[in-house]
Amino acid sequence: MQKTRYAIVGTGGRSVMYRDALLNTYVATCELVAACDINPLRAEAWQSDLDEKLPVYEPARFEEMIREQRIDKVIVTSMDRTHDRYICAAMEAGCDVITEKPMTIDAERCRRILKTEKATGRDLAVTFNYRYSPRVTKVRELLRDGAIGSINSVHFEWLLDTKHGADYFRRWHRDKRNSGGLLVHKSTHHFDIVNWWIGATPRTVYAQGDLKFYGRENAENRGQTRFYQRALDNEIAADDPFALDLKKNDDLRHLYLEAEAADGYQRDQSVFGDGISIEDDVGLIVRYDSGAIMSYHLTAYSPWEGYRVAFNGTEGRLEFEVVESPYVSGADDDHNTVRSFKGSAPYEIKEPVSLVLHRHWQQPVHFEIPQTNQGGHGGADARLLEDLFGQGREDDPLNRAAGSRDGAASIACGIAANQSLKTGLPVEVAALVPELFEDRG
Repeated sequence: MQKTRYAIVGTGGRSVMYRDALLNTYVATCELVAACDINPLRAEAWQSDLDEKLPVYEPARFEEMIREQRIDKVIVTSMDRTHDRYICAAMEAGCDVITEKPMTIDAERCRRILKTEKATGRDLAVTFNYRYSPRVTKVRELLRDGAIGSINSVHFEWLLDTKHGADYFRRWHRDKRNSGGLLVHKSTHHFDIVNWWIGATPRTVYAQGDLKFYGRENAENRGQTRFYQRALDNEIAADDPFALDLKKNDDLRHLYLEAEAADGYQRDQSVFGDGISIEDDVGLIVRYDSGAIMSYHLTAYSPWEGYRVAFNGTEGRLEFEVVESPYVSGADDDHNTVRSFKGSAPYEIKEPVSLVLHRHWQQPVHFEIPQTNQGGHGGADARLLEDLFGQGREDDPLNRAAGSRDGAASIACGIAANQSLKTGLPVEVAALVPELFEDRG
């Protein structure tokens, strides 16, 4: 059997999951043959433990890499604002593509991807790992089977704690030009699973929000008087619980601190510094083409991590609550998933889940969701990887595999929300990404 030849673009923390899967679990049918990154030092650290080093190409040689290495599929895990560049170039070069979420960060880039995929006939997969979590899947099954009848409304609250949430304000995500803000970078997960849960597409979005906790001005308003630009070797940072010490974690030290000389990127910026252009507290009202309405709120400075969602239907209500294990991206010993290529045992996952069905005139039904320690995100990552790289996959009645339209429908909600934040007005999604509603009425 001929192996599928892969290249990975972007050698930061999230790429490690794909790298390890290709070099370990799926080595019989898949072959990782090249990498592309703007920072050669990070790329070198990224493969320091590999038995055989891969050729690494700079971005200007991306198309050359595809030709020389005879790439079949490209995995895009680079900075969000660059996703469209690599996705489109790969498809135009004859490759199928797997991209990390979000698919891209604005309407223009989104439309370019959709048009390129249509013109080239190539395939784009978007890795929404939450769809593969057993607990999230159970919700999908109940709603699909009509447990609460027709869905009229959704209330969704997502909480990022002061470990995980703060991390977005240290790194490149803090600049909305790079990430689209949390409404695109992070909320793409949330908007996607709602789209998937209720089988609908967002039509109208109205948003309000601001930077209310992080950033220098907010800290000053709370009485803080001592500030620093980054944590490295800074005596002020030594007393700051929000500071990230890159020297204390081998993965962060190798991938970022020791790679700074190549591009100047600082992974440990103060979350109470200047230059933060993303929001940390936002609320949305979303109307779907099904007629359902969602109220959504994201808080990025909560004491605990997790989410609550409730669905109201014509025959009852479904309530779902999950406490998640927070982590810092790229820090091996801070996440509940297998990160080592050498195959170390997975960390134990303890994430309480409550799923309760309330039907009219009936007693509540509580569902038991088995806990798993098989990888991150409640066991979702391992299932996602099997769907991407496994052989002999069966048809999935839940349609968990996500393509370009799913990616577009997810980010369209966040893109519309960003525009609403600017104007103070509701935004019609069809005006931003009309392709979502073509041939659908």
